[in-house]
Amino acid sequence: MTMQLGKAGIDLGIVVRDVEAMVAFYRDTLGLYYEGANPVPGGGEMHRLWAAETMVKLVAPDPAPAAGNPPGGLRAASGMRYFTFTVTNLDEVFDACSAAGAAVVLTPFAVAPSVRIAMVEDPDGNHVEFLERS
Repeated sequence: MTMQLGKAGIDLGIVVRDVEAMVAFYRDTLGLYYEGANPVPGGGEMHRLWAAETMVKLVAPDPAPAAGNPPGGLRAASGMRYFTFTVTNLDEVFDACSAAGAAVVLTPFAVAPSVRIAMVEDPDGNHVEFLERS
């Protein structure tokens, strides 16, 4: 059996502690399209943002989670530790993140002759990678 996908992208849910800062980062700094918010079962709300065909769902439960994201990136804990946006303007995106105060994990550098990456932390400490192919 193989999944029969209904769209090219995926939906990514991120449980957040500071919803205002997270929405501002993904909407205002990265430029994702903000579709809106809706209540979630059990209390709280989900904010929906789009990057092409991928939906980023910022879920703010009520009450808020007691524990935050373990710091330290991929060597700190198992599970989803980062995700990647493929972009065509890596330096511009990185500069916007830096100007907005995002913690820098990796400055832009080449990992292969035609591939460059950079990585920052969003306001809740999730690592966000940007990849550019030339």
